[in-house]
Amino acid sequence: MAASTVESITTGKAAVREHLYKVLVIGEFGVGKTSIIRRYTEGYFSPNYKLTIGVDFALKSIEWSPDEKVNLQLWDIAGHERFGHMTRVYYKYAIAAIIVFDLSRPATFDSVLKWLEDVNSKVMLSNELPVPVLLLANKCDIEDAAYQTDKLDSFCKEKNFIGWFPTSAKTNQNVEEAMNFLVEHILSLPSEALQPNEHTSLTSSITTSLDDSNFDVDEKRKNSLCCN
Repeated sequence: MAASTVESITTGKAAVREHLYKVLVIGEFGVGKTSIIRRYTEGYFSPNYKLTIGVDFALKSIEWSPDEKVNLQLWDIAGHERFGHMTRVYYKYAIAAIIVFDLSRPATFDSVLKWLEDVNSKVMLSNELPVPVLLLANKCDIEDAAYQTDKLDSFCKEKNFIGWFPTSAKTNQNVEEAMNFLVEHILSLPSEALQPNEHTSLTSSITTSLDDSNFDVDEKRKNSLCCN
């Protein structure tokens, strides 16, 4: 199941249609993936987060319209996991991906295409087309962080990204705008690209992937600080 559409729920005046989408958040270590997710789902920024080991999860529910609700299941994949055997399990059922790089560390941009190739080789839509991928140029609040809009526009067009945004988890610049852009793109996908399952719950879609690997996420957590 790449996506799930829950049966309409009657709420007095109107029926609300719910969607569940699994979205990967990937990129090199320390680019700010966890910080972006935390800012988006919980509304605040802290410079002192634990290092993500393996994978972590977050959920964002969006009242997209009076009759439509979108639940985003954000999978925070550790930066060192790109070539690990677990990524195929983590990527399973994803409907979209976000690749993050750090504007203050040019080497993290050099790895963007490796992450893109990894996603494209391990997950696809139901119509066998690549999942939509959004690029985030994070930490744009840093004084020395520079980027060339024209070059990034050309790069995204050439490599088939759906778009890109300069973001800052610290200042909240473009975080919600980028996520709304992604949701709008997902909702515009043709029906044959999705695999709706009306009986799939938020919990089961997480545990199904992990059960496939007999992997215990909690056992791989370690206390450490990471960049944001």
